[in-house]
Amino acid sequence: MSGKFKVAGLLMAGAVAGALTTMQLTAVARSSLAPLPLEELQQLAAVFGMVKSEYVEAVDEKKLISDAISGMVSGLDPHSQYFDKKSFKEFREGTTGKFVGIGIEMSMEDGLVKVVSPIEGSPAFRAGLKSGDLITRIDDTAVKGLSVDQAVKRMRGEPATKVQLTVFRKAESRSFPVTIVREEIRMQSVRAKMIEPGYGWIRISLFQESTVADFVKKAEDLYKQDPNMKGLVLDLRNDPGGLLDGAVAVSAAFLPADVVVVSTNGQVPDSRATYRASPEFYARRGGDPLRSLPAALKKVPLVVLVNEGSASASEIVAGALQDHKRAVVMGAQTFGKGSVQTVRPLSAETALKITTARYYTPNGRSIQATGIVPDVWLDETADGNVFAALRMREADLEKHLQGADEKKKDTPEEKAREKAREEARTKLEEQMAKSKEPPKPLPEFGTVEDFPLMQALNQLRGQPVAVSKTASERKAEAPAAK
Repeated sequence: MSGKFKVAGLLMAGAVAGALTTMQLTAVARSSLAPLPLEELQQLAAVFGMVKSEYVEAVDEKKLISDAISGMVSGLDPHSQYFDKKSFKEFREGTTGKFVGIGIEMSMEDGLVKVVSPIEGSPAFRAGLKSGDLITRIDDTAVKGLSVDQAVKRMRGEPATKVQLTVFRKAESRSFPVTIVREEIRMQSVRAKMIEPGYGWIRISLFQESTVADFVKKAEDLYKQDPNMKGLVLDLRNDPGGLLDGAVAVSAAFLPADVVVVSTNGQVPDSRATYRASPEFYARRGGDPLRSLPAALKKVPLVVLVNEGSASASEIVAGALQDHKRAVVMGAQTFGKGSVQTVRPLSAETALKITTARYYTPNGRSIQATGIVPDVWLDETADGNVFAALRMREADLEKHLQGADEKKKDTPEEKAREKAREEARTKLEEQMAKSKEPPKPLPEFGTVEDFPLMQALNQLRGQPVAVSKTASERKAEAPAAK
């Protein structure tokens, strides 16, 4: 199965109520694994007829069907999604790293758009939006009640057009308006520099179509600056994932040829696959895109930095390098998105993104709802963690796919751990609400003020590392019974 179509969603799909006719499902039923429930389908068709004939206003039949499909798919898990014409176009733009919008990575929190991170250099970044900001209004529309797709559609638009956002900043307990001019967002997914003589830093913020070529160029540039590099930090913090073949390629850049990088397993045969550190598993066209990399990259001492925002493709890389003992993974436990989404075209302009498998590391560990546990735990700052307790993970998402450890939820140890996390989260929220001054924002990644990066360099130099004294492994948690 081609890695091009395995895409980790940056956004969570919202549920939309609707109805569906029997006709649309009949064609799908031919390849279904089980007979369709005819009685329920008849009820669905009956509802469609009632809405069409009895609703207070005339309704668009095509919209009803589209909404029905959206509702059905979004009820599965947070990452499955139906793409209509516009959202499919935006999705494809996102995988190429180019789209027109304001430039934020986002999620939903309490029905509002939450800024996970402004994309570096984007209009949102220049306007001062920060991680954790909540968008409450988009122009004249309240965000509460919108699905994530609807919110995205309102923030995207034509180049050079304006959108006004109302932003609530928790840390400052205030709301304020921000007017942003939309533009084409060209996401620069790879950055690199020499932190000090002998020690390099490569940061991947997203796995998109240009990531592998950009990674190769940045690695070559570092070795031109210092052919005798003593150590390298691969920074995957806040990397939400992206294209699978990019993750396989970056892993292969550091691993011996043909070793297992990741495997997938699902219900149907074509969802069961093993991806290896070989060009046939990541090269899209032509020869090996890694062929020009310096040979020394296979042996250079390596640290991988991760945090709660590292998800999906970035977890694949961290897990592969950890299992093969090629790198020391440092930071915080990752997000835990260990599911595969496959894009199935429904027409020339619509598609279904559906969860088809789970990811497993080379040693057979499931990433889902647990993530990658670092070899060395680090705090965000020298004074401890500031925002870690507030960050959501896969296990926090409603309807998330169950993880391998979720049956441990009811043990006394897990109950105590969950209680401690909730107490820490509540305490931090109370402190932020009472404080006259907002918490100091975290330093920019890649600077000398970047505490985890400095600890990674200490690890590479063989110097003492300030290991976190409070962080502990977070197991997956089953959704509460309703």
